Amino acid sequence: MPRIIFKCPYIKPGTESAAAHLGNYVRYVATRDGTELLTPDKASQPATKKQRAMVERLLKDFPMTRELFEYEDYQSSPTRGAASEFITRAIEDNYALIAKRENYVSYIAQRPRVERVGVHGLFNGTGDALELSRIAEEVANHSGNVWLPIISLRREDAARLGYDSARQWQALLSTYATEIAEAMKIPWKDFRWYAAFHDEGTHPHVHMVCYSADGRSGFLDKDGIARIKSELAKNIFRQELTEIYRQQTQRRDELVEKSGEIMRELIQQMRSGTMDSPRMEQLTGELSQRLKKTSGKKQYGYLKAPLKAVVDEIVDELAKDPRVAATYDLWYQLREEVLRTYKDDLPQRVPLSQQKEFKRIKNIVIEEAVRLGRYTEVFSPEDAQEPAESVMEPDTAPADAPDMPEPADEMPPVIQWSARYKLARSFLFGTEDTPRDAARAFDLLREEALAGNALAMHDLGSLLAGGIGVEADAEQSRAWYAKALAAFRTMEQQRPDRYVEYRIGKMYANGLGTGQDDTAAAEWFSKAANRGHQYAQYALAKLYSQGKGGFCTRQSPPPDLPPPAWRGRARRGCGS
Repeated sequence: MPRIIFKCPYIKPGTESAAAHLGNYVRYVATRDGTELLTPDKASQPATKKQRAMVERLLKDFPMTRELFEYEDYQSSPTRGAASEFITRAIEDNYALIAKRENYVSYIAQRPRVERVGVHGLFNGTGDALELSRIAEEVANHSGNVWLPIISLRREDAARLGYDSARQWQALLSTYATEIAEAMKIPWKDFRWYAAFHDEGTHPHVHMVCYSADGRSGFLDKDGIARIKSELAKNIFRQELTEIYRQQTQRRDELVEKSGEIMRELIQQMRSGTMDSPRMEQLTGELSQRLKKTSGKKQYGYLKAPLKAVVDEIVDELAKDPRVAATYDLWYQLREEVLRTYKDDLPQRVPLSQQKEFKRIKNIVIEEAVRLGRYTEVFSPEDAQEPAESVMEPDTAPADAPDMPEPADEMPPVIQWSARYKLARSFLFGTEDTPRDAARAFDLLREEALAGNALAMHDLGSLLAGGIGVEADAEQSRAWYAKALAAFRTMEQQRPDRYVEYRIGKMYANGLGTGQDDTAAAEWFSKAANRGHQYAQYALAKLYSQGKGGFCTRQSPPPDLPPPAWRGRARRGCGS
């Protein structure tokens, strides 16, 4: 992967030494002519003792030189040529600081390749001919900080991308100068910059001089340097990065879509009681319940910190799914390819919940939790269980069934998980093969209810109560619930069944299609519980623990029966 090196030292004003160094620096980068290059046979020989000593001194005096491409080359092949390239570049990059230091002066300008424009190589964004002596004096006498950015590429990258000429660098820097000024916190009207391109051996590079005309503004911290470096890299390598960005966007969209699919799968598992992740079930249930009590927009950015923490934990649980983890890894690999263009050390990977690119996943989690809350208000996991006897068709209704006149075209009541009823529930909850479509589910359930299916009648009451797939209508909801209760009781009278008895008890417990009646609920739950219905046993136990339905909390379960069997045989009444 191509990479850019960017450094930005600066000189403080106020001393004769600083003024001299700045003036010399401008002249040096603009006019440096070089000595004869080493011949190929000498360049490939091992570095001399003097060169090795100079390399060590430079590394000690200027640790940042370890980041140079030239030092990487010297490390991999410590030849005379590589040592010469590194020494020259290290001195050049630190010229303003070492121009008068003993043992450095003799190396200055050893391997120059400045590309001149007229009598010197200095340019800026105006396109005008620049007077070197005036600029050097202006910089030397400037009253504020002067920044000296250096931008370096590898030869193969510069040649491939066209950055092996001063003209290309002038075009880039002229376009990007406003961003550099902003990063340096210098008003654009006061920003001054000059640059020169050095077509150096294997690592062509650009020297810049930047400052504020007012002598007061200007501040560049680590974040500003990182911003300049990253934006330069994105501009220079934009042709090659475009394809990576396209792939990264594709992976991001795939991850969001996959996360949504898996989250819906998990919600469906919660509804059906088949989820095998207790922590995920607990967190999602908690989020669903707390969102019911949350006012305002149900979006991540609007939630309070404690609720955001729950969403984050759900996303991190979601990230443990191998499908999500693999897609996130592929996305991160592409991200790191981009980061390598301007970062020497890649930052540590962050959890999916902390990755700002994937805020959409958090909102998907919230959306599904809200839907779960709406469904659990009207449906519970046991409603999704198909009874052992899937078709029951009694002929007559019991005498005590609610008086609910039926249209002449309605069929006798049945309890049937028919193909149409199953399809309706598939649309209602969504499956791998069937996208969720509550409106379509409502239409199918209505057809099924008119055909006499008590299960569909009950579900219609639920949809109308919650405004799911249709506009909420409390009156119609009560009517369909009442029809369902009448149908359930008719069926139970004809053929007693624990599933039907439990559903009747639940309707009395929740006041659906009838008045809320814990005593009646306990009677029906007891019938179903005594036949071994698990949900009825737990429902009865709940009434017992709350002292409802005629039970007294001072009573104890029979000691000889282990749970849940005792729950279906709890004694009634409360002794003194």
